[in-house]
Amino acid sequence: MSHDQVIQDTRDWVVKAVIGLNLCPFAKSVHVNERIRYVVSDATEPEQLLKDLARELLALNRADPEETETTLVVHPFVLHDFLDFNDFLGAADALTEDLELDGILQVASFHPDYQFEGTAPDDVENFSNRSPYPTLHLLREESITRAVESMPDTAAIFESNLDTLARLGLDGWRKLGLKG
Repeated sequence: MSHDQVIQDTRDWVVKAVIGLNLCPFAKSVHVNERIRYVVSDATEPEQLLKDLARELLALNRADPEETETTLVVHPFVLHDFLDFNDFLGAADALTEDLELDGILQVASFHPDYQFEGTAPDDVENFSNRSPYPTLHLLREESITRAVESMPDTAAIFESNLDTLARLGLDGWRKLGLKG
């Protein structure tokens, strides 16, 4: 599987699911303005992925937000098991702190088998965080603050996503034709 294919599959997911279903109302402008950096990690071990993550956290911190607002680190060769991926997120948060980027950047998570606690694997609400490949989304805290300030009720996003996904259902999700 080529990097180009992984990036194309991920872009398709961003366009069709994240933007198309309005799962994140803040994603469209960043996508349209081409300020999303897509990175494919060749890591096959979590330790390698941590090194790639460190490099990308530092790169995003140095980058001009007008050029790169956010980064998606897609890692198709490691952490396929959702529980292993979920455990890795603690190491990702610790790395952010070790790099003294806590409060500046944060890591959000997406996975082909994402499952919220207390849900069944095929519950449609899990699809709000399902991506074609395991993916770490690096976000600027300033961007999150601006987004929260621009929307009076950000908690409503989650509820809206649940409604959207419930109306769509599993068959509707599959009809989107996304990899994963």
